[in-house]
Amino acid sequence: MEKAQCAAEVYVERTLALIKPDAIDNAEEIEEIVLRSGFTILQKRKVYLSPELCSDIYAAHYGKMFFPSLTAFMSSGPTIAMVIARDQAIAYWRELIGPANSVKAKQTHPGSLRALYGTDDLKNAVHGSETFSAAEREIQFVFPGATVDPIPTGEVAMQYLSRFVNPILLTGLTELCKQKPTDPITWLADWLIANNPNKPNIQEGLLEEP
Repeated sequence: MEKAQCAAEVYVERTLALIKPDAIDNAEEIEEIVLRSGFTILQKRKVYLSPELCSDIYAAHYGKMFFPSLTAFMSSGPTIAMVIARDQAIAYWRELIGPANSVKAKQTHPGSLRALYGTDDLKNAVHGSETFSAAEREIQFVFPGATVDPIPTGEVAMQYLSRFVNPILLTGLTELCKQKPTDPITWLADWLIANNPNKPNIQEGLLEEP
């Protein structure tokens, strides 16, 4: 009984993912890989990071020899910033992006994003928060006011479905029976997209000039 209860207490994490200026042309491909890897993109925006904001995001590396080059590179062009979520999001995202040095990643993790799209240890295509506290801090820098608490699943998720999802689904099915479309699956999918009030707040293409 305890094991079953523990299994129901799975948590979905959020983390910050950045597609860096050197990989901006491959942003769509990278986003597809993100989605295929089981992540949900909760928020997304295209930004030009200022050197000051880059310094805040990479504060853990302050004082290192590469720090000035890193902040200069990160502020040199547009960046795609995303808040992504899934179970153990931080660990899975770090695994998906691979080692920081893209040259080494090509040898040891050839399927990782840095191996596929990066060129060296500076221009390595993507960024991922290292810990939950880092994710919380970095998300707030790029998405001020964003919620980064873990999303509980299991019993809480069932309550959410019962309260918010099932009523709108029931309404859609009722309308489906009235309309009797020739392609009911496509009709219902389109209806849910148009009428679902609980869809994620995904901000696409929001450009912020420095």
